[in-house]
Amino acid sequence: MTPRTAQTTRTTKETQIEASVNIDGTGESMIATGLGFLDHMLDALARHSGIDITLQCKGDLLIDDHHSIEDCALVLGKVIDMALGDRTGIARFASAFAPLDESVVRVVIDFSGRAYAEVELGFEREMLGLVATENVTHFFESLATTMRASLHIDLIRGRNDHHKAEAAFKALAIALRDATRITRGDAIPSTKGILS
Repeated sequence: MTPRTAQTTRTTKETQIEASVNIDGTGESMIATGLGFLDHMLDALARHSGIDITLQCKGDLLIDDHHSIEDCALVLGKVIDMALGDRTGIARFASAFAPLDESVVRVVIDFSGRAYAEVELGFEREMLGLVATENVTHFFESLATTMRASLHIDLIRGRNDHHKAEAAFKALAIALRDATRITRGDAIPSTKGILS
């Protein structure tokens, strides 16, 4: 099987990012975004998806966390899309639930080639560490855009905002693992014969 790996960079006046993935990895990660909470979430994403992720970001954190979080998501989604190529043989669809103590989150994903996101996590706090909770939601929306996937993330129940966010990343990790696995040989998983 052709290695499903990719790497890319993004340089703007707001951020400088380097990222790589190995879809068929072991969940190893080297993450440094300048935002401890985001690093923690991305480490969980790698570990529970089995996708090796390297992501280094230097961002304009003197302004706020928005640009770094948005651009990290855009780059990570792009590099996952690149590694999947034409998506031959992938399962394409997956859903997963992940609990963290009192919180449970459901993720449903379709690697359709069309970007769409619905994220409802019911955050009550404004911040998690140095990360605005609105930007946790925006991370998932931006990731779906460049990953070219339909992504639905819903809080089933929960009280602690840290737990809600971490359960969301873990559920996404499991769904990514299942949706990207090869189950269809050389077939494109679409009645159109193409995913776009």
